[in-house]
Amino acid sequence: MLTLICRHFIARASAYYALITITLLTMVPTLSLAPPGEHLTHISTKDFITVHTRNTPTTYYEGRQGPTGFEYELMHRFADYLGVSLNLDASHHPESVLPAVREKGDLGAAALPLLPDSPGVHYTRPIIQMQPLVVYRRGLNGIKEPSDLVGLELGTLSEAGTDEALRDLQRRHPTLSWKESHELEVAELLARVEDSTLDAAVIFEHQFRLNRLFFPNVERGFILGDPLSMAWAVPSGRGLGLLEAANRFLQDLQESGTLDRLVSRYFGHDDYLEYVGTRTFLDHLDARLPRYTALFQQAARETEFDWKLLAAVGYQESHWDPDAVSPTGVRGLMMLTNPTAGEMGVTDRTNPAQSIDGGARYLRSIKDRLPEGITGDDRLFMAMAAYNVGLGHLYDARKIAEMRGGDPDSWQDVRAALPLLQQREWHSQTRHGYARGGEPVIYVRNIRRYYEMIQYVERSRQQFFQLEQMPVNDDPLLLFELVPPLN
Repeated sequence: MLTLICRHFIARASAYYALITITLLTMVPTLSLAPPGEHLTHISTKDFITVHTRNTPTTYYEGRQGPTGFEYELMHRFADYLGVSLNLDASHHPESVLPAVREKGDLGAAALPLLPDSPGVHYTRPIIQMQPLVVYRRGLNGIKEPSDLVGLELGTLSEAGTDEALRDLQRRHPTLSWKESHELEVAELLARVEDSTLDAAVIFEHQFRLNRLFFPNVERGFILGDPLSMAWAVPSGRGLGLLEAANRFLQDLQESGTLDRLVSRYFGHDDYLEYVGTRTFLDHLDARLPRYTALFQQAARETEFDWKLLAAVGYQESHWDPDAVSPTGVRGLMMLTNPTAGEMGVTDRTNPAQSIDGGARYLRSIKDRLPEGITGDDRLFMAMAAYNVGLGHLYDARKIAEMRGGDPDSWQDVRAALPLLQQREWHSQTRHGYARGGEPVIYVRNIRRYYEMIQYVERSRQQFFQLEQMPVNDDPLLLFELVPPLN
């Protein structure tokens, strides 16, 4: 599903490329004053490219392991593509990026909307589509269509593209008014909706995906107008070389599937939020997981698993409740049976340290016992399935997969075979007989989703940390300029 979402996300951008190319070509004569490769040659000579960007989760920020962010990943790869170093100026807000590119920069990469009539710059091919979206404070009812925005305290960012969507809307609803800020970023704007300074805001859909974890009182409203294209900007009048190199790079990134993967990594997790139940999962993540994080990390070091994966198993098993008990008598945070606890030397299944340590070692022992032909993620997923249904039933499913012409070493084929253990036609041909084979399929799927979510939250917390460090203005509305109604 994520792959399809990401491809649609990118394909919508590419669909506009032919039209945009025509627009760009009409602007090419302004470049003829300079040799075609002048700018690119200058970058090669100085051995670095200067990129003007913004310090936001969607562009660039300092994570625990160094610089990161969706556009940072692209910038860094492009610098490598050119064989030069990357020099960042991340001091900008949306309205200052293009002037910096025109006056002194090599490239602007800051969630820029592609506006072909912008003077002094040229845009690359589209990278992704950016869909304007109305979001509003939880508790406001009936925010379903543009006319519902009239009379609300509505905010957006200046010159980010969302302001243009509001201006288009205002032509049809002349009484519409809103506030714009050129000093805030998206997370700060959402914070003002969360704290009731604003009733609603217009941001881009992918920005909401990335930030919604931290603003549970901000609801998704409705899409507003047509999508815009995110693109990079280069200065005009210095040759076409850099523009052409950037376009080749972005096209290669799309054709190789790398762009799909980056979009999925940064913006593709909204369905996970819906699946696990945002509030319940986040409540447990904040209230329960911190008590056991060190135990998961210790167990991970000893068993060579990612601690976040072990935490995901624990959440699937018990929602991180050390006193959990199943109807069949399985107990504890990792829900160990009595025989398994005895095998792992666990004397108290309700002791979180013993349970996590025993569960991690048991998962490792299962993984180590699998046939050598099962490798990579297939090996991990089958080990998790066996943790749930038992190693014997997993082997039976592998046999059924082979009987059906599939690969017993492939999780995809074994996953399709596991539910057949519920059917007499198939389980009668196996050693261990009937099993509720659909459960391990759901079990593995859930753990993968919880694991993705824990990773996502950890990464997002790094991004959100910057917002928490920003000074708070005594009067938050002073940061906005009013755009009055037309009549």
